[in-house]
Amino acid sequence: MGQIQVLDQITIDKIAAGEVIERPASVVKELVENAIDAGATAIVTEIQEGGISLIRISDNGCGIEREDIPNAFLRHSTSKIRSVDDLVHIGSLGFRGEALSSIAAVAQVELRTKTKKDTFGSSYRIEGGKEISFSECGVPDGTTFLVHQLFYNTPARRKFLKTPMTEASHVSDLLVRLALSHPEISFRFDNNGQTRMHTSGNGRLKDVIYHIYGRDVANHLLKVDTQKNGMKVTGYLGEPIITRGNRNFENYFINGRYIKNSVISKAIEDAYKDFSMQHKYPFVVLHFTMPGETIDVNVHPTKMELRFSNQQEVYQFVYEMVSRVLHGEELIPEATLPEVRMPEAIPSERTEPAKTSETRDLDYFMQKMRERVTSYHNQMSEAEVKSRTEIAKPEAKADRIREAVLYRKQQEQKAVKKPEPDQPVAVEQEQKPELPRQLNFFDEKFLKRESRAEYKIVGQVFDTYWIIELQDKMYIIDQHAAHERVLYEKTLKGMRTREYTSQYISPPLVLSLSMQEAQLLETYLDHFTRIGFEIEPFGTDTYAVRAIPDNLFGITKKELLMEMLDSLSDEIGPNLAPELIDEKIASMSCKAAVKGNSRLSRQEVDTLISELLTLENPYHCPHGRPTIIEMSKRELEKKFKRIV
Repeated sequence: MGQIQVLDQITIDKIAAGEVIERPASVVKELVENAIDAGATAIVTEIQEGGISLIRISDNGCGIEREDIPNAFLRHSTSKIRSVDDLVHIGSLGFRGEALSSIAAVAQVELRTKTKKDTFGSSYRIEGGKEISFSECGVPDGTTFLVHQLFYNTPARRKFLKTPMTEASHVSDLLVRLALSHPEISFRFDNNGQTRMHTSGNGRLKDVIYHIYGRDVANHLLKVDTQKNGMKVTGYLGEPIITRGNRNFENYFINGRYIKNSVISKAIEDAYKDFSMQHKYPFVVLHFTMPGETIDVNVHPTKMELRFSNQQEVYQFVYEMVSRVLHGEELIPEATLPEVRMPEAIPSERTEPAKTSETRDLDYFMQKMRERVTSYHNQMSEAEVKSRTEIAKPEAKADRIREAVLYRKQQEQKAVKKPEPDQPVAVEQEQKPELPRQLNFFDEKFLKRESRAEYKIVGQVFDTYWIIELQDKMYIIDQHAAHERVLYEKTLKGMRTREYTSQYISPPLVLSLSMQEAQLLETYLDHFTRIGFEIEPFGTDTYAVRAIPDNLFGITKKELLMEMLDSLSDEIGPNLAPELIDEKIASMSCKAAVKGNSRLSRQEVDTLISELLTLENPYHCPHGRPTIIEMSKRELEKKFKRIV
């Protein structure tokens, strides 16, 4: 008997399905794109258990003719093309004729559909590629697909699916792209009975962006509308201040299709290089319209990739467009004032001028805030009130350095002076070792008497590097890298010993997250809590940050937390050791480090150096850059030919 056998049709269908259907999001993609092609103006997607147990997609499109229903589930059956010549001018999202066949091969599928001209609709059930039933039913115009138990007959495929939450986040991400690509269609997404997204379908792209990404993104958009050589692009570029740590926010669509293309990505990122930091990626939502004969969408079964016949021309068009828009705008970030501590009300007998309605509203608001603060303090112990009152005074980083130096001088002089308002109290360490102060810039490990005379600070160059003389060697210290290491080890130590101090903020920071970002935050919430964050749910995929680590006070903003979540999504997996996750999150404290090109006094750098020398690893910052380099006196003498 020969070795080569012709496979049966069911096996063929299951193999073919593996190329198109990888996970529940693949099913949603194919069915929603079919609904778009059917002219739907409203599409509802519902999933249970991440889409593994149930996917329900309903639309108000044209429906499917009764006699066409069985053929729709056959391989390579399609209404989009008739011959190979049609591939050059494809205007629909689907055209291969593999979607329904592939889905029906690995799931239990029920179709309910009705055209406008028919009185009754049709119900069709197919499981594992085999027809189960076909009958009339009463349904509204349009089409509804119910997909039950995905991969029920291919357990090897099913066990490789992720958790329901992860699979749901993939579905959510897909529907976000589809909503951005078709603002004229209303999209609704329900996960386990809870609505996670609902767009209006009013045709305004900016409204969709606002609904999905929030006000902070929608308020920093640059409009795009240009064309050249038959290519047209409309949409929005994000201002550089809303760049992110990965490419998930690069959204571009060609002829209504969301795609990934290295040529377009490179052109966009190259144009942003002069405006963003390294390893930062822009936010864009761009709609391209291009002649069908210049692109090949028949590259991959999922139709997520395409090729251009004129790649260099496309690159140049995109690069020039993005560069022109960015250079044409005055991209000066808007300054934000620091929070001002509200003074206590002081009674006065002098006559006040008549108050406007705005002034009365402000007075009322301030009074309510004082009442809330008083009520909150009454619920805490006296020690806790005292501690949090002390650390609640917002100070700039430079002020904290100067206060640290002042405190050290007071210790060296062994003199306790009466403090001025808002100044730290100088108290001997052995008298009150736990006294809370604003001296949180360093770890309060000051220079030891016996080692003070061993090195000499020569001076600073380029407002960044400090030259130190120690015995017969010269050291050059990078103040930014050194301070990063100091803050990193302090934060990491606090996570391990649970010794940290939180700072409450009012009003709290409110984070609007995608499902994937919300899942990351929930997964690693304990690690954030262990360094002093207090984060709690604040609605659907929204979280309120009510307290932050004291060493991050003044710099913690939404952008910093979103950047942290981006880095977690890129590098952290479920099997990573907890201590490595701690190290990753502790590295966020580096954002509070004093920057290069910032002038420090000799006393300030003296404090920094003495702190650096007490660390376990003073030689590198958390990112691997050296904090200090050395050159011996002998090497210098050799350079100047004093010795041979």
